[in-house]
Order: sequence, then C-alpha cells, then structure tokens
Amino acid sequence: MNALPFAFAYPAILGALVALPVIWWLLRLTPPRPKTEVFPPLRILATVLKREETPAQSPWWLTLLRMLLAAAVILAIADPVFNPRTSSIAAGGPLVLFVDNGWATAPDWERRVQTAEALIDDADSAGLPVAIAFTADPSNDAVAGTAAVAREKLRAAEPQPLVPDRQRAFEALRAALNGVHPGTLAFLTDGAAANDNDATVRQLSDLQPGQLRLVAGDAAQTVAITGANNAADAMTVTATRLDGASAATLPLTAQDAQGRAIASGSVSFQPGQSVASGSITAPFEMRNDFARLSIDNHATAGAVHLLDDGFKRRRVVLLSGEASDSFQPLLSPLYYIQRALQPYADLIEPNAPDLATSIPDLLAQNPSVIVMADIGRLPQETYDPLQRWINNGGTLIRFAGPRLAAAPADDPLVPVTLRQGERALGGALSWAEPQQLAELPNFGPFAGMARPTDVTVKRQVLAEPTPDLAERTWASLADGTPLVTMKPMNAGRIVLFHVSAEATWSDLPISGNFVEMLRRLVQLSRSGGVTSQSGGATTAEALPPFRLLTAKGALTTETGAARPLIPNAKAAPLASFENPPGLYGSEEGFTALNVLPANAELKPLDASGVTLVREGLIGGETWSAKPSLFLIAFLLLLADSLIVMFMSGAFSRLRPAARTAAMIAVAFSAAFLVQPGQSRADDSKPGDEQIFQRLDNTHLAYVVTGEAEVDRISERGLEGLTEYLTFRTTLEPAAPVGLDLTKDELSFYPIIYWPISATAPMPSAASINRIDAYMRAGGTVLFDTRDQFSALDNSGGSSANGERLQQILANLDIPPLEPVPSDHVLTKSFYLLSSFPGRYAGSPLWIEARQDNRSNNAKSAATADGVSPILITGNDFAGAWAVDDNGVPLLPTVPPDEAQREYAYRSGVNIMMYMLTGNYKTDQVHIPALLERLGQ
Repeated sequence: MNALPFAFAYPAILGALVALPVIWWLLRLTPPRPKTEVFPPLRILATVLKREETPAQSPWWLTLLRMLLAAAVILAIADPVFNPRTSSIAAGGPLVLFVDNGWATAPDWERRVQTAEALIDDADSAGLPVAIAFTADPSNDAVAGTAAVAREKLRAAEPQPLVPDRQRAFEALRAALNGVHPGTLAFLTDGAAANDNDATVRQLSDLQPGQLRLVAGDAAQTVAITGANNAADAMTVTATRLDGASAATLPLTAQDAQGRAIASGSVSFQPGQSVASGSITAPFEMRNDFARLSIDNHATAGAVHLLDDGFKRRRVVLLSGEASDSFQPLLSPLYYIQRALQPYADLIEPNAPDLATSIPDLLAQNPSVIVMADIGRLPQETYDPLQRWINNGGTLIRFAGPRLAAAPADDPLVPVTLRQGERALGGALSWAEPQQLAELPNFGPFAGMARPTDVTVKRQVLAEPTPDLAERTWASLADGTPLVTMKPMNAGRIVLFHVSAEATWSDLPISGNFVEMLRRLVQLSRSGGVTSQSGGATTAEALPPFRLLTAKGALTTETGAARPLIPNAKAAPLASFENPPGLYGSEEGFTALNVLPANAELKPLDASGVTLVREGLIGGETWSAKPSLFLIAFLLLLADSLIVMFMSGAFSRLRPAARTAAMIAVAFSAAFLVQPGQSRADDSKPGDEQIFQRLDNTHLAYVVTGEAEVDRISERGLEGLTEYLTFRTTLEPAAPVGLDLTKDELSFYPIIYWPISATAPMPSAASINRIDAYMRAGGTVLFDTRDQFSALDNSGGSSANGERLQQILANLDIPPLEPVPSDHVLTKSFYLLSSFPGRYAGSPLWIEARQDNRSNNAKSAATADGVSPILITGNDFAGAWAVDDNGVPLLPTVPPDEAQREYAYRSGVNIMMYMLTGNYKTDQVHIPALLERLGQ
C-alpha cells in the first residue's frame, strides 16, 4: 500500500495558506470604520432624518465564509490526490513484470496495462532494463531489454481464454534472468490459484528480488461457471467465485445457437461460500435448444459455459422380441423403457414386425440409440448394417431375457461372452439369495450415483470370466457378478443389462435409478444421429476447431493456431494452448471445451510466508479532489454574493412577487449547476409524435418503391379509395401513408398495398423479413403486379413484374393460395361481388386457400380471425382508384368503362371491410339456425 493516504500535486501552492490571517484582518476592516464629525448645525437634522446605518465591520460568520472560500481555492490549485501512486522502484537490478493474462484479466485489462506502463516509465526514468513475461502465452522472451521494447511487448499482449500456466512462464523468466537478481519484481495477478499446488509467489520470492510487489484487481469480478446438468425439470448450473466474503446472487442467462436469450435463472452464494448451484427452469424442449450459459454483467470466458450435443435430445429406436400386448402393458418388455426415456428422447418403434425390413428402415432415420429388449437372434442380413452403425458412433443397449439367454454365445452384438441359460437366485434349487447392487464404480456413466438400496435381482445372465471383464463392468451385484457391461466398437459402444427390461427378473425397471441410468446412457450417444453408410469414424478421430471462445466470452470463427481435438474416452479434455476453449467439430455435431474443468473451484493465490507489498491497479483507488474543491469554492462564492446582495438591500427594493420569483430563480439556477445532468421524466422520444398521429385513425398504407410515378399513383389511388370509403361507409380513414419498409413501423396498418415494379430496387432481406413478421402478426399485404396476368406460375408466361413478385414471394413464408371462391366472405363483406376488377379486369384475386382445400400437413399463416395474410392481383387497383385534387380520375380503365371503375371501388371497400371484420360476415350464415334454436 502507499505510505501516504493522499498527496498534493503542487505542494508549493499551500504556502498561500499563510496569508489567511492577513485576509482575515483585511476582511474584518472592510467596510472601513466610519468617523464622527461634530457639526452643531446638523444636529437638528439628525433628529429629523432617518439615519442609514453602516456596520463598522463585516460579521464574523461572513468573514469565516470568505476565509473558507479562499482556503478551498488554494487547496484546489494545490491538487490533493488521494492514494497517489509513488515511484519506489528498487535500483539493485532490472524491473521484472510477471503478468497474468488469463481469462480472469479480461474485465480490467486496460487498467493492468496502465499499471504496467507506469512501472515501465519509472524504470525508464531510472535507466533500468525491463523484463516481462505473460503467464497465458505459450512462449515468452523474458530477456531484460529497454523500456521501449517492453512497451511494445505489453501493447501486443492481450488476455487469453485460458487458465494461466505460471510454471511455464516462470521457467522462461528464470532462464532469461540467468541468476541476475531483479530490483523490483511486480506480479500483476488475477488473484486466483492456477491449481491446487500453485506456488508461484514463493518461486518468485526465490529469485531474491530487491522488492516483490503483488498487484491484484477486484476479486469480486472473478466468477465462473464450472458445470451444467440438464435434469428432468430444470438446468442445474454450478458456479464458483474468488471472493466469497459476502452473500451474492448472480443472474444467469441461457442463449440459443443464434445468441438469443431464451431463458434465465440465478445462482446464490452465501457468505463464505465459493461454490454454489443455481437453476434455469424451462421446458425440456426449450432446454434442448440451449447453446450457452452465461453470467450477466461478467464478460469473461470463465463466465460462459458452452453446451454441446450432449445436452440435446436423441432419437431412440425401441425393438422388442415380443409383440406388444395392450391388455397387459406392465408385462411388455418396452413399457418401462418407454416411460423412462419419453421425457428425454424421441422414441421410434418399427412399423412392421419383420426385423429384416424394419431395421434397415429404422437405420435410415439416423437414430442415436437402439434399444433391444430380449432379442436373441437377429436376421443375418441385419448384422452388417448394425455393426457399421455402431462403428460410426451408434449406441446399442440390450436387455436380457429368455431369448437372449438361449441365444448362441458367439453373438457379435453382445459386449461379453455369455454362459448358456440364466442364473436363478432364491429359487428352490439355488443356494443364493436375491442379490442387491454393489457400489457403483467411479468410472463410466454411472459414476457418482448412489447405490440403489431398494433393488434386488432374482435372475440374470452370467458372463464368462475374462481378464478385461472388470474394466467393462459399469455395474455389478453384491456378489461381484456383472449387472451392466460395455464394449466399445470404434466410435460407438454396446451396452448390456444382464436383467430383463420388465420387473420379472429384478426390481430395477420399477426404481428411479433405472430412469437415471438410461438417461445417462442416452446422453453418451451422438446427438446428431448416426448413419450406417460410412465406416470411417473412429474413437480417435480428431475434431477440427469450429468456433473458439475469446477472453471476453464471445465465439469467433478465427481458429488461429488451434489444433484438432482428439477425444479421450478415459478423461475429459482440458483447455490448453493447443486446444483453446470453444467448439470442436462441425455444424453437424461438435464437442464443447470450456475454460475450467467440471467442478473446479476458484481459490485465492497462496502468498503466505512471503514478504511482499500488496497494491491495487491504477485507476481504481487514486483520485483527485480538485474538482470537488472548486465546486465547493463556487458554491461558497454564490452564497457570499447572495448574502451581500441581501445585506445591501437589493432584494428589499423589489416588489414581493418579484422578490419571490428572484429567489426561486436563484434556487433553480443553483440546483441546475449542481446537477446539470438531470432531465425531465416526461421527455418524449424521437418519433413519438408521428406514432401518435398514426394511431389517431385508420390509415391506408402503400409501399414506397422509389419510382416517382408509381408512388404517385399509389398515393392518389389510396386517397381516392379513402374518399369513397368516407362517402359510402361509416369508416372515415385518414390520409394514406407511404411506408419505407426498412425503418417504418408496419403494425399500425390493417393492410399494405404493394405495387410491384420490375424496375424498382429489389427489397432487402431485412425488409422482406419485416413484411413476413407483419403478416405473421395478423397484417395483410395486397400485392399488385399491374400486368393483368392471371397465373402465378410460369406455365403461361410471366411479365417482368410477375417475375419480380416471384422473387419476393420466394423469401416469404406464405400459405397455399387460390382464387377467391364464389362463396368467400370477400364477395359479400359489404357489396355483393362476383369479380374484383381494377384498371384491368382480367386477373383473379388470389388469397390464402381455405382449410378444407388444403392437405392435412399444410402450414397456415393466417392468424387474424380468418383474414388472409396475402392478396395478389394484376388488375392495378390503385390505377382505377387514383384521382386528382378535384376528384377526377387520373387513368382510364381498360377498356374504358366507368362501371368497371365503380366495381373497382367496391372491390376496395369489400377488401377493407374484410380486413377490419374478419370472418364476421361468414358467421352470419349461422344466424337462421340460431334463431330457430331460440324459437324452440
């Protein structure tokens, strides 16, 4: 720590404080003492006239206020700095900077650079060489050099998404020093131990520096996520922190693959607790979309936990040696398996009982897991595709039963060699009692599970003893006989339960442990599905870097020098210089590698028994009191001015109302000067006035294409329809509005008229996405190609405008379309119409096909009370509606016919009523039946 709590940048200015007594004496004599002159003729006047009294000297409290003002100015000019940094570099050797640049240094990296630069400046001033080493870099040139070289190294360095490898950096530093003792050795640390045996501080002390400094940041910002478990009802998250002194609650956010936040939760720490668990509650389908978890307001790689395919839902095929019996479901071999896996996987069963045909069909669906319940012999032609599927990463889970017990011992799809027949426990001819389960081993997927105490086994199939049987056994009975065995096959595996899948052989299927065991086995499988068509995958197949994590917790496609990740079945991979944290694999499937290993714990760096000086980073503790002192001086000057004005009678000569107003103005001015950043709570945001104007009434809207003539006809056409609606209906729309699809809000308008022009610029993808969202939210778009073509496809040829419409529709999620049926609500929403002409009369009006005309799997986009989200015509409605300021039509109809223009207006009225009333008119057909029912 610094020796002084504060210091003055210009201490010589404090000499002016000596003049304060002189200032006091001068102020006490101001104003000057009045003299008394005896002039007898004026004595009579003195008794008549009111004498204005002048004080002989200023009041003591006013003098004290002015003295404080002068002292504040003097102290402000002297610039007092609290917790100033002092240069105290030892001159007995080079300056050595040992800098942590791991994941925990990302939030305050700039302050660390400033601190290191200040030390380098001190060494430069003292003419000392500088050596610098970074703990999260794979190599270090720690040879002492000039201060300029050290600055270049410092500016080139950046935080890495790794745990610091301090031992490697220390070895490089010790070799570079070659026995030279440092003068000052500054360890700019993140404060966390890199491992359980981190002795970095002790090793740095062994270099015998003249001064050892330990410079650390804010430990409260060092938090990390060390594990996540997708449980049955929530995502359980484990987090750790470095500073566990006080209680804290950290908000958690789950994001999908696109980076959108889709769920949230929290993890709470109690005082003194460094590891805690929280949860993110969400439906299983939503949790299946989680791609990353993060701690809010902590932008570090440690505060982000990447999730890979191991958290996603699997496709599981269920095969049974017996036909399902719906009258006795509890005796079905697949009943308990279905109940156990249904919340966690998509279950598939064969459509045909013939396994020779059903297994190839099921393999074509790329399942992750195949479960076989008591299947002894398979059709011969199914073994090869099943083995290829397993070699490519599939997981085969088999259950014993009478059929498997009678199967040949050389079955290639069994993990161990089985004895013929089954072993009965507790029977009349058996000496052994039903067995309970032994403690589950500390390897395999069941590691960490408690031993089931309520499960007993009465019958099992036995495995022939082999040297590797113990390694392949994931669960066993109390007498040591295997219960669950496993055999790896290239990228896949075969798992065998030595009991049946229903409760006749054991109590395991009806216990809660059965659900957990199956869930863990399914999670081991490949989530993206496995195909049997290629056989090149192996367990040692290297996974290329796909996305890497930055020190601030963002994913990037820059892989740099990262090497492919080689999976290890015996141990989880750890982040390193060769394999930085990130995603390894491809879009079809990847493995997540996080900064910290599972269940890691952040612990403070051990510095016991070492003599050192602890310091903080620059920018956190050091601060100047100059601005505060100048503000105090200004307020004192303002108070002195008001007091002098009051004592001189300046306020007394004002009228009472003016005096009150002046005082209020002064008070508000002072408040404004003290808090200049305050703003009114009711300030309007930009664009609010336009929004309020658009909400006052119904507006017809059209898309601005950028072509002046097209936009003019659209505006005048909607203006003509507005006047017609006002004259013929109770609807009185306001002036039409032209819309810019890139920025204008679309949700204010029930329908948007879009004139298609092939010569206008193609709308951007963002504009089309906004239109798509508008249609999904219940709005309707009327596309008008203005070309009189009656077909939407290219069978009869298409105009340029029609081709442009096809390009736009190709990017929209639109429903199937059909011409307006004769009994559709559009034909009777206001006028009775049989066609919908515009300036032309040859094109039908296309709308969303009705439900009864669609296939069962068609996807509907209509969301607004039966209103079609899309209308398409080529009849040029706006051209028929367009009028000038005098109400005269701008364009003639083709052919010239005023009756056609009238029907065009009526078509517009029907469309608007259809938009605003939905299927109300259609429901009128039920009125006779309702009246008849009421009459009864």
